Amino acid sequence: MTLAVDTIATYCARFGDNYKRSMFGGTGLFHSDAMFSLVTGGRFYLRGGADLDDRFMALDCPRYTHKKRSSTAVVNYYDVSELFLAESPNLDPLIEAAIEQAQVDRTERNNNQNLRLRDLPNLRLTLERMIKKSGVPDVDTFMDLGAAEVYKRVKQVHGDTVDEKLLWMFAGACEGIHWTLIDMQQQQALLRQTA
Repeated sequence: MTLAVDTIATYCARFGDNYKRSMFGGTGLFHSDAMFSLVTGGRFYLRGGADLDDRFMALDCPRYTHKKRSSTAVVNYYDVSELFLAESPNLDPLIEAAIEQAQVDRTERNNNQNLRLRDLPNLRLTLERMIKKSGVPDVDTFMDLGAAEVYKRVKQVHGDTVDEKLLWMFAGACEGIHWTLIDMQQQQALLRQTA
């Protein structure tokens, strides 16, 4: 059975207000600006993390694998479609825990004072040096400027040798995800911001 986004969003509304946004080729559900669920391909996924991963695995919930033309990324979301369809009593506590974990992850991501640029997803020492040389000294500035503006600055300093993939990497760093998870719609929006 294929699950509809609106059905899942309505069900999850009992745990507090949520809103939808296009993510990973599907739809992400957010609570207080933190993504806790993904609905894609007619399946319902919940965010993992910390000891929550063990709970999902104990219930045989497979991890979400995002396939793109040339790559595959396994992310920390678990398929709970069967629990939803079976009206399992395990589902509601998992949704509550996923929302809580999403909030914890968001708070940690926003607590940037101890992070170096190279500590962000997709970034490494060489990219940190490029970014700093472009006038972006730290994580707070990186986050405040956003992926498109940082990319423009790096491209201005380093020239046309800078690949668009770097823009996706910066966007992933801002969102705390692997760059391959930036879907085509997000890529197009980012390109428009850099034009």
